[in-house]
Amino acid sequence: MLACLDVDYRPDVTVAVCVLFREWTHGTEASHLIDRGPPAAPYEPGQFYRRELPHLLRVLAGVQEPLEAIVVDGYVWLGEDKPGLGAHLYEALNRTVPVIGVAKTAYHSTGPAVLVLRGQSLRPLFVTAVGIDPATAADCVRRMHGHSRIPTLLNRVDRLSRES
Repeated sequence: MLACLDVDYRPDVTVAVCVLFREWTHGTEASHLIDRGPPAAPYEPGQFYRRELPHLLRVLAGVQEPLEAIVVDGYVWLGEDKPGLGAHLYEALNRTVPVIGVAKTAYHSTGPAVLVLRGQSLRPLFVTAVGIDPATAADCVRRMHGHSRIPTLLNRVDRLSRES
């Protein structure tokens, strides 16, 4: 099973969503989980993971099947040796599930991101990974369902987190 994760912050609640799917090329989810938790911690520059990670772990706790990989909206690495959200998630999961980060904008010191063009877009996605070869991770993102820049199920998890 594969998973896409996203979090939406509101003044009174934080909504974390996990969309589960079986194959990289699938355009429909197998299922999804929604966790409505307490408000997120305040944003701290360079410490974004502290705000989002607890909510991701809560929604992942409800997943019943083993995961082959997790896709997060954001970066796994912020630089050569600077862990981002995805790297912290990988460590929190005891390095048992590869994590692929898909970011829509460049981070000033991203370093090892693989640029992926999808559909007719000339704007790349920035793919970083841990527990899986970055080129393989980029190929997985490239193969994800959808004709637009953002894969179908990444749009789905984003929409669910905002609308739930």
